[in-house]
Amino acid sequence: MSTTTALTPAMKLQRRANRRRSALYLVLIAIALVAPFVAYPVFLMKVLCFALFACAFNLLLGYAGLLSFGHAAFLATGGCFTGIMLASYPGLTPELGILIGTFAAVVLGTLFGALAIRRQGIYFAMVTLALAQMMFFFFVQAPFTGGEDGLHGVPRGELFGLISLKSNLSMYYFVLAVFVIGFAIIQRTVHSPYGQVLKAIRENEAARRVAGLQRRCPTSWWPSCSPPAWRAWRARPRRWSSSSPRLPTPTGTCPAR
Repeated sequence: MSTTTALTPAMKLQRRANRRRSALYLVLIAIALVAPFVAYPVFLMKVLCFALFACAFNLLLGYAGLLSFGHAAFLATGGCFTGIMLASYPGLTPELGILIGTFAAVVLGTLFGALAIRRQGIYFAMVTLALAQMMFFFFVQAPFTGGEDGLHGVPRGELFGLISLKSNLSMYYFVLAVFVIGFAIIQRTVHSPYGQVLKAIRENEAARRVAGLQRRCPTSWWPSCSPPAWRAWRARPRRWSSSSPRLPTPTGTCPAR
């Protein structure tokens, strides 16, 4: 015998909102697919990169409720490691360089989180600012980053050894695919039980204590938000064949939590 579940008004509103959101995403994807034919692809790639970085910023600030001035460090770390690997090993494919940059950003995010989460409020923000400044001066003075001149001559390579990324159009669609995948992962994360717990910690500290949730739980949020942040940068060395440590400064990007 079949049973029917009556939908409450709230559930109906939620379903309609989900359908409208899905329709909006489809329209935006359609616009993005035709955008390089009416606008400069390199400019559009830059927009997508910093849009993904903003999503990573919102992941930590908007959902976990952590104010940080050190998010640009993930941007720089991923870009530098990816650019260095691709420039040093010409036979290395872009996806392998991306994985190396991802790992570097995750490691740095874990270390930052383990240190900064021991403080709250303005003290947390100042710790992240100090850590980001430390990374900034390290990348500026390190010989393997090219100093203030940055990295140059970074090859775009061939994706999976098959698809050439030398043309701006093919590179744009690759960056677009990375953006869509990164955005989808972020959306899935924030709507997962793990993301709901972190939002509960942000909304009500007293309820968090009563529920027995550890405040250090947001430490694990850092490795989650650092890969999207560096992905926004990691395409730059391959797109423009250069990467400068002067760009990813803590005061040159939005503060992140």
